[in-house]
Amino acid sequence: MRTLIPTLLFFVLALHGYGQVERDKALHFLGGNLFGLAGAGIAKQASEGNRVWTFLGSVAGSAVAGVAKEAIDSGQDGNQWDNDDLAATVLGGVTVGVTIDIFSKKKDKKRLRGNYTKNGENDFNFQLKESTEALVLETVPLSLHSLGLSYGFLQD
Repeated sequence: MRTLIPTLLFFVLALHGYGQVERDKALHFLGGNLFGLAGAGIAKQASEGNRVWTFLGSVAGSAVAGVAKEAIDSGQDGNQWDNDDLAATVLGGVTVGVTIDIFSKKKDKKRLRGNYTKNGENDFNFQLKESTEALVLETVPLSLHSLGLSYGFLQD
């Protein structure tokens, strides 16, 4: 309920704000979203999931599309370069980049921390002592609890 009310308030204000924006700017924002999404996908594949490059790919994709559109517009008769249209297009790419970054953080929190590669430092030699009937380990493993043993069990 704590997030529902601010979310609804945001959508009501955004709906009211949409009436203040020209239709052309809204279309440029939508185009920036689409080209930003394409740029983010390409950058994510090229950088193997690096979040910074994914964001920069999103902004770059929308910026390239915006500059190309404005270059085409400036070459037509009765039409000219419009920096506001370019800004709306780039803002669409920034919005997609931030959204992707917010949702990609959840995956990073679930990833295991630390170095889990075998580097030879933690090689244990688990051998049985010949004089006992029970299983006794020569070295103490990292976690006896994970083996279901206590330290008192291992002492002679």
